[in-house]
Amino acid sequence: MKKIIIISLLSLLSALLVSCSSPWEISNNSSHENKSSEKQEIIPKKEIEKVVIENINTTSDKDQDGINDIDELLSWARIDVKNKSNYKSRYISWGYPPEGEWVCTDVIWRAFKEAGYDLKKLVDSDIQNFIKDYPRVNNKPDGNIDFRRVPNLQVYFKKYHNSLTKEIKPWDKENLKSWQPGDIVIFWKPVDHIWIISDKRNNQGVPFLIHNAGPYAKEEDIIEYWDSNISKIIGHYRIKY
Repeated sequence: MKKIIIISLLSLLSALLVSCSSPWEISNNSSHENKSSEKQEIIPKKEIEKVVIENINTTSDKDQDGINDIDELLSWARIDVKNKSNYKSRYISWGYPPEGEWVCTDVIWRAFKEAGYDLKKLVDSDIQNFIKDYPRVNNKPDGNIDFRRVPNLQVYFKKYHNSLTKEIKPWDKENLKSWQPGDIVIFWKPVDHIWIISDKRNNQGVPFLIHNAGPYAKEEDIIEYWDSNISKIIGHYRIKY
C-alpha cells in the first residue's frame, strides 16, 4: 500500500496540469484482481446471488436527437472504452485534446457535450462569474484547461446538481438505488479522479464505473477497491436534467 501511494504521488507530478491522475500507470491490475478474489472467497455461499436494482431513466433529451440523456451519456462514454482511448495528460493550447488522447475529465465532458451539455462553456462561465469559488484556478482563468481539472468539476457539480450519498453498501437495495447510471462520482486525494456510473452491476448490486485512469478507458467493477485503497469518494452527483 505504501508503495502504491509513493508511486502515485510521483505520477501526480506529471499530471498536475490536468489534475486527473492515473495510478494504473504505475501499478498493475494484479493487486486489484487479488483483492477481488479475496472478497469473493469470504462471501458465504448463501449470499452468492444477484441483487437486482431497478435503474432509473429520464425522458430528458437535451439535444433532441431522440435518445434520452442518460443513454446518450453512457453511449458516448463507452465509445472511449471501445476505442481504448489512451491516457495522456498534457496541456492543450487550443483546449480540446486530440481524439483518443483522454484523461478522466475528457471522458466526462465529451459524453456531456454529445448529449447536448457544453460542460466547457458552463464551467468557464461560472469561473468568470464566481472565480472565488474555484481555488484551483488561483485567480488565473484558463479556458484551455479549467474544464479538464477535477477540482473545478467538483466545484461545478456540487454547486448546480444533486448531491447524493457517498457511502456504497453491497447487497443493500435501498442504498444501491441511490447509485444510478449517468451519475458522476469524484474521488479526492491523493489521486483526484472522476467517473461516470454504468448501467451494469455486479452480483452484489454495486455499479460498474466508466473512466480513464490509464493505460486506456475502461468500464469496470472497481468503485469499492478504489474507495478503500486509493482515494475516498468526495462527491456523488446526479445531473438536474
